[in-house]
Amino acid sequence: MAENQEPQSPEELVKYIASNLVENTDEIKIETVEEENKVILKLTVDENDKGKIIGKNGKIAKSIRNVLKLASTKDKSRYILEIL
Repeated sequence: MAENQEPQSPEELVKYIASNLVENTDEIKIETVEEENKVILKLTVDENDKGKIIGKNGKIAKSIRNVLKLASTKDKSRYILEIL
């Protein structure tokens, strides 16, 4: 994804949000696993950045999931975010 380009897919959206939260952007990896009627996005970040993605009491992770849910209504798929 180019620097000033909008994310075009839920995977790009999660990567964009994560890259703005963490310090070590080179360690961001997203694995996509498709199951029956859902797509699981497995987000892996550096151990030192994991707390920044999860946030206090999981508030940031919940917010990312809410944005992902809104973005997924466009293509009528269900996306689930797992933070590894």
